[in-house]
Amino acid sequence: MVLATPHKLHAEQVIAAARAGKHVFVEKPFTLDKASAEAAVAACREAGVVLALGHNRRFLPAVAEIKAMLADGRIGTLLHVEGHFSGPGAAGYKPGMWRADRSESPLGGMGGMGIHMIDMMINLAGPIAEVTVQSTARVLENGLDDTTAMLCRFASGATGTFATLAYAPRCWRVALYGSEGWVELTDHEHMVFRPREGEGFVRDYPKTDIERAELAAFAAAVAGGPAYPLPAEQAIHGVSVFETMIASAAAEGGARAVA
Repeated sequence: MVLATPHKLHAEQVIAAARAGKHVFVEKPFTLDKASAEAAVAACREAGVVLALGHNRRFLPAVAEIKAMLADGRIGTLLHVEGHFSGPGAAGYKPGMWRADRSESPLGGMGGMGIHMIDMMINLAGPIAEVTVQSTARVLENGLDDTTAMLCRFASGATGTFATLAYAPRCWRVALYGSEGWVELTDHEHMVFRPREGEGFVRDYPKTDIERAELAAFAAAVAGGPAYPLPAEQAIHGVSVFETMIASAAAEGGARAVA
């Protein structure tokens, strides 16, 4: 079963599918709070069905290379991560659309775009321990925020910054800065690496059908092959980060520990 439904329905639909013995692929965001994410994961485990979450940027070849660079020491000790995912989609959200409901789209671009980059930061740098968030509407007049920015601290001690703008030209970028080098990936395929010493590189990767890749990985897991490459614990953690970001923004940017 593939779920591409309003965010608030995901948990109950995943649980219902699991109890019916159905394997489930659910679009992001998984849920909007940690408790419901945990309940959905527990239902799938109890039923023995595969649960897959649609964070398709995990399937980019360039992301696999960045993970290798972190593992083999080319970046050194990770110091800081920067993420950005923006686009103008929210300008088209009209009254009556579920995406135009602030309860379905808290923090502007987070539900449609930014949650992907939060998952990317977790995938590359590990758990996020604390967040501070500012979110506001500077140009949109449909009740949604258009500018959301976060400062975070990872459990490792590294820091991070992130922004998602719901009314700006499209931009996708992640960069990691370490003691021995930095690497930046833009638009999924263009990578720049600069080491402390020696020659770096500029590299363009072939375009990848990441939607096909994620569904193929789901099908393989259902057939008894490799596990879907997004652990349930990381899926839950991504929801917890999102929930904590919402709380921080509501407190006008106060720092909040991630549960």
